Amino acid sequence: MRLSRRVASLALAAALPCAAAAQQLTVSAAASLTDALKAIGTQFEAARPGATVRFNFAASGVLLQQISQGAPVDVFASADQETMDRAAGQKLIETDSRRNFVSNSLVMVEPAQGGSGLKSLKDLAGPAVRRIAVGKTATVPVGRYTREVLDNAKLWSTLEPKFVQADSVRQVLDYVGRGEAEAGFVYRTDAAIAGDKVKIALAPGGHTPVTYPVAVVADSRNKALARAFVDYLGGEAAQQTLARYGFGKP
Repeated sequence: MRLSRRVASLALAAALPCAAAAQQLTVSAAASLTDALKAIGTQFEAARPGATVRFNFAASGVLLQQISQGAPVDVFASADQETMDRAAGQKLIETDSRRNFVSNSLVMVEPAQGGSGLKSLKDLAGPAVRRIAVGKTATVPVGRYTREVLDNAKLWSTLEPKFVQADSVRQVLDYVGRGEAEAGFVYRTDAAIAGDKVKIALAPGGHTPVTYPVAVVADSRNKALARAFVDYLGGEAAQQTLARYGFGKP
């Protein structure tokens, strides 16, 4: 009897790590969501005892490359529709789980101290602006939004020699905040978290609406929990947190 109890205890001990692992969720999300999703992750864990949420923040295109190469991800949140469309086209997400959960807006920023006092996009062509930080258009959604704006203003080609290419929207913010670029294009939420390092010069139009889709990754090993997290993002608690960080309704 004692031996059988010991065998049962060993079996239970072996099963416990598997059970714990089953409650671990990995979320790959756009860099601009960093602060808000960290707060939401804590809320989600509190609402679902035993669940652990880990985040991987980077440019949406970089995250998609990681997922396509087999990175163990459960949920993918992109800063644009184009990247999520590519994920769907490669059958990397559960398309029925896809939904828009938040929105944002593009702004042009300059250093808070010693800025050039930019008033319009055309001011970027002036001699006071030597460097303009932009996201890489191949992988960073904010870079594509930026190109739309500058293409519509017929300024992209003119300004291109001044561009400093950034790997994420947060890197754009850093370049401007440290004064390494006289201007840059980021999301309004990023400008807000920069405190007194940058100031918004203007909010340009002429770009696709900035909406963020989220979806369960097709190869997720914990799809039930992944779907629960996607649903949670659309709920009142998460939406209030997103609003607190400056995001808009989807």
